[in-house]
Amino acid sequence: MDLQELWNKALKNTEIVRPRVQPVSSTADTRLPYIFLAPSEVNSGDTVVRQGEVVLTKPSLILPQMFAHLEGFDLEKDLQYSPDTVINFMLVRGVQLPNLKVANSTVKVDVHEGRLERARSVYAERLNRVEDTATTLLAGTPEAWQFSILIFIALQAQRSADRDIKAILDEWKRRGLLS
Repeated sequence: MDLQELWNKALKNTEIVRPRVQPVSSTADTRLPYIFLAPSEVNSGDTVVRQGEVVLTKPSLILPQMFAHLEGFDLEKDLQYSPDTVINFMLVRGVQLPNLKVANSTVKVDVHEGRLERARSVYAERLNRVEDTATTLLAGTPEAWQFSILIFIALQAQRSADRDIKAILDEWKRRGLLS
């Protein structure tokens, strides 16, 4: 499957079932734990559960290279595309990740015996029961999981942008750099 097909599948099928509450930090590294659910390609009626964490390095307004650096998404292994190719692909479509290092680590891949709809309910309830406000629960297609995670990251960064710009301006005012 080519990148455009994968991208379209991810855009159409990515669902943020239960978002995290905390915003992305503008002053430190941010850990974004997630649980990604997708229908199993092997066992019809089961759900693949991918638990992982994306670490966004402390954002920077100016970087030597003006785009994100992706690690841990298995792009070359799973999709046969380099991270730079994927970043360029996204830039052409108007999707820009924050200028920072995006490192994904998959902690565990498991199978939930049951359909995706049931897995959504089970995992949402588990997160609610332990009052986990840091972990995002999302669903999508198994072959485009990387794009689903990148969409989740872009949405988190976008959600934090207004607050971050206001904080920067407030800090500059406090220092007397703005009137």
